[in-house]
Amino acid sequence: MQTIFWSPEVLPTVLRAAAATWTTFSCPCRLDLTKLSSADLRQASDGWHAVVRLGGEAHRLWLQELPAKGTPIVLELLLDADFDLQSDAAHRLWSALEQPALRVPHSEVTSQRRHRLILAMRALDGRIEGNSYRAIAENLFGKARMPERGWKTHDLRNRTIRLVQSGTSLMRGDYLTLLRRKRADR
Repeated sequence: MQTIFWSPEVLPTVLRAAAATWTTFSCPCRLDLTKLSSADLRQASDGWHAVVRLGGEAHRLWLQELPAKGTPIVLELLLDADFDLQSDAAHRLWSALEQPALRVPHSEVTSQRRHRLILAMRALDGRIEGNSYRAIAENLFGKARMPERGWKTHDLRNRTIRLVQSGTSLMRGDYLTLLRRKRADR
């Protein structure tokens, strides 16, 4: 499998990191990025992208410059709308460095939501290929569930249309909302 690198502007859980410029650490965590394989550390036009696999999770970092071996690293957390995501990602990295026990990866997408997203993407694929809503519904839900008559008012028709609309919305940029946590105040 190929490692996917993200920029902090696209994926809020990508942590901005840099070499520490001061030496007043009580006991800094050591993270040697030079030991990463070329598959997990890449230089791009905007800086260095690293994927550190610790604690059963992939922690993503972006650095303007690669720090020297043994240099303590600091994280920059922006006080913006994604601060909670950044601080959670920073805490997970710190926890993995301090206690590298295997943990369940952080995920907020429920299995029901994941199933609906899969159906939405499959419905969108069918629509892009030029299939009718009925053909898409037959593919998604099975021909046995399709009515002989009354398709225009059937629940599966409405559900299929909503799935295509959801898939289209995701394709047009709403997939980014999957990366952000839902807030009660919004």
